[in-house]
This record gives sequence, structure tokens and C-alpha cells, in this order.
Amino acid sequence: MKNLTVRLLFAFSLILTGHTMFAQLQPKCIDGNNPITGERCANAVTSAVPFLRIVPDARGGAMGDVGIATSADPNGMHYNPSKLAFADKNVSISATYTPWMRNLGLNEVYLAYLSGYYKIDDLQAVGASLRYFSLGDIEFTNDQGESLGQGRPNEFEFSGAYSRKLSEKFSAAVGAKFIYSNLATGRIVEGNEIKPGIAGAADFSMTYKTPVKLNDYKSDFTFGAAVSNLGSKITYTNSINRDYIPTNLGLGAALKLGLDDYNTLTFSTDLNKLLVPTPRPEIDDDGDGVPDYKQLSPVRGIFKSFGDAPGGFSEELKEFTVGIGTEYWYDDQFAVRMGYFFEHYSKGNRKYFSVGLGVKYNIFGLNFSYLVPTSNQRNPLDNTLRFSLLFDFEAFDAEEE
Repeated sequence: MKNLTVRLLFAFSLILTGHTMFAQLQPKCIDGNNPITGERCANAVTSAVPFLRIVPDARGGAMGDVGIATSADPNGMHYNPSKLAFADKNVSISATYTPWMRNLGLNEVYLAYLSGYYKIDDLQAVGASLRYFSLGDIEFTNDQGESLGQGRPNEFEFSGAYSRKLSEKFSAAVGAKFIYSNLATGRIVEGNEIKPGIAGAADFSMTYKTPVKLNDYKSDFTFGAAVSNLGSKITYTNSINRDYIPTNLGLGAALKLGLDDYNTLTFSTDLNKLLVPTPRPEIDDDGDGVPDYKQLSPVRGIFKSFGDAPGGFSEELKEFTVGIGTEYWYDDQFAVRMGYFFEHYSKGNRKYFSVGLGVKYNIFGLNFSYLVPTSNQRNPLDNTLRFSLLFDFEAFDAEEE
């Protein structure tokens, strides 16, 4: 008897994180092309441990998954740790709970995220975060559908970062993380015992922030760039067929307008691209059963990912996702947010509006977000409310004064 294979578990994890596997709904490809439209067939870039790319906070989630160049808060650990050096507060912590696939009645699948930072001085900051993804209870079966027992797959990531201003307007950061993925530990697949997948990775980021003169009130322009999850491949057995983790290039820009003494308005946009080779499983020059695109080292895979799409440069452009968002604050106490996220139909087809609110009162801050899909592709966060809680330790000092 065979247990549920590792590939099926990978596919299940990918589906949970919104990476669409809908090629079977398209007409049969001929030489990689759709015989009806003439366009390239769906060919989404995939990786293992895709939970690393789930936007973890309600603020970014309300702004179309934007956060690379927005003002600094503890969740910058996910988007761009270098902006922590520009943070206004010296100490801050955030906790987020994200229900997952609640539309299907799954109550035990969720993402929890805890992050925080501490400013050492005006030039330096350190941050840390813990991300935990629970896939709930799963019953394993063999090829005949017979039960082989229950399991509780889960994954987590622990990361730390150091951010420093290199000038009044420019900062950079380096980070490191440990990744643990337990999908079917202890099961036997084709004679191989399944073990936890373990990987290490690094993050590199930079931020440029400058004041701009648009009216009599303070306004800022910010640009950010981040390469995240640059690290080793991951495997759950001793197989040579190892999988890439979701190394990602993110570019972001934001314009914060001071409208008057009480009102600010921010416009922001992010571009993201997975630095993972485009799947071409039909090519295996070595005949060892491992496709050529999986045989590259992680670093070679990054450079290859900019020019390996079967459809050429036009297909490479389709591998970028776009997020746009806006945020309005009144007196730094009440916020209204909205955004839109777009992914090309052949690369995942995620398209949705998002809205949200934020409030700050004394010590606490609370953010909410809600996702509204705009395509037929279902999203794990359809019609789901998620929230983040922020805690400002400096508020205690302000009260004492």
C-alpha cells in the first residue's frame, strides 16, 4: 500500500495558499499553446513552503497586499525589514490571526504571525518574527481509500533582521530565517520515510525615503526593494528531486501626502516576482527523472528565472504580480484602506479588491481587512475578516511624562 504521496501534499499546500492549478480547465495544449486563443497555456511558477509568501497582516491585506514602501511597523519584517530603521516608535509588537478557507467550513486551518522590532538608536533597529501555518487535521489514506491514520500538518518560520541607516534618506537590512515544514512526518512513501522539510534562508532589502514639497504640509516619497527567502532547497525524503523555496523580488513605491494638520493620504504600489525557474517538466536531459529546471542551484535558478519562460519576454512580464493600495489617516487615530491585487490568468489568476479599517488608541492599535474576489478563481480568504493587533510600549513612557 502507498500513502498519500509527497507531491500530492505539495499540491494541497499550494492550493491552500492560492497558487492556482487550473490548467486542466483549459483546452489541451499543442506545443505549449492554447489551440483556441493561440496564447501560451497556463504555467504558474510554483515552489515548496508557499506559506512564506502569504501576506501576514491586516494592514497590507487591506491595501492589495502592499507593504514594501509603506510607513514602518513591525510587519515590515515580512515586506522590507530595512524600513524599520525609519520607524517613529522605538519598540512595537504586532500579532495577526488569519483564518484560512473558512468558506469551506475549515476551522482549524489558519496563519498566525507575531512580529516586533526594537530601535537601538536613531540609526539602527533589530526585528524578529514568527510565522505559524496550521493545515488542520488530515486523514491519510492509501490508493484504495483505506484510512492510514490522522495527521496534523504544520509549518513555521522564525526570522531575525538587522536594519541600519546608511544616510539620512537611505537604509539597508540583512536577515536570516529558519524554515520547518511538517507535512507527513513518519509516513512511508514508496519505501521512503517522510521527514520534516528544513531549510535556511536570508533576506536583503533597502529603503530610500525623502521629503517632497507638494504643499505646506509634510509629505514623503519612499522607494523600497527586497529579495526574500534566498536559501537552500527543501526535501521531505532523501530524494535528489528537491524543491525551491519561494525566493522573491519585491519593488515598492509610496507617496504620503500631508493634506493638513489632521489628514494624510498615502498611495502605494508593489511589484513582486518569484525568483524560481518556470516549470518545464518535459525537459530532462539527464534522464534521471528530475526535470532540468529543478537541477539548478538556488542562485543559478534566480538568474535563470529572468529568462526561462517558454513564451519569452512577454511571459516573463506575466510572472509579476501587481498590488496597488491607498491609506487615509485622520489625526493618526483612524484609518480607512483599500487596494487591488492582480495576477495574470496564466500564472495563478488571483484578482481581488480589499478593504480595511484601522484604529489607534493610546497603547493599542487594531487593523481589520476584508477580501472581495473579482475573478472566478476562489481565494482562501474569500469573504473572510482578518485582524492585527499592535502594541506600543512607548505609550507607557508618554503616560508617565
